[in-house]
Amino acid sequence: MSTERSADTAAEGLVGTPGGRRVRETGGVSTDDLRPGPPDMSASILVLTLARRVETELGAALAPLDLTVARLGLLGHISGVPGASFSELARMSGITVQSLHTGVRSLLTAGLVRDRTARPGSASEIELTPEGLRLLQRAREVVAQVDERLFGPEADPVQHRVGRAILAAFTGQD
Repeated sequence: MSTERSADTAAEGLVGTPGGRRVRETGGVSTDDLRPGPPDMSASILVLTLARRVETELGAALAPLDLTVARLGLLGHISGVPGASFSELARMSGITVQSLHTGVRSLLTAGLVRDRTARPGSASEIELTPEGLRLLQRAREVVAQVDERLFGPEADPVQHRVGRAILAAFTGQD
């Protein structure tokens, strides 16, 4: 068995094997915890990790309403900008117009939106139907419950602070 020594482990009588295990020069396995410390913190990685958790929780909570996070976002954009064109909605959603057409078609089929123009050659103007408005209101209640669970006063203290900081950053309120 070939071994290599580093200055750190030589003083402790430990050697590294090609497989990365640390053993004592006597051949006994070390019980010392020589793993490296945690990686450097990255705001990007931390935000992505938290975003995945939020999306998972939100997706599970919206499922009984037959909504996904993406469909909720589309309903919210349509509600927030009544009469928006497909191009405007696609830009707001960060998706292609083709993908938006697919999403809107599913909302039309479900009776959640309608096209006020719906004439060949005319720009479409999409708006929520009364059923779409009711569903969006129920979804907002679900979002509030998820917010409370993940970021409310009883949540993990770090997540609670993050939630407050995000709201303050985007709303200007403390």
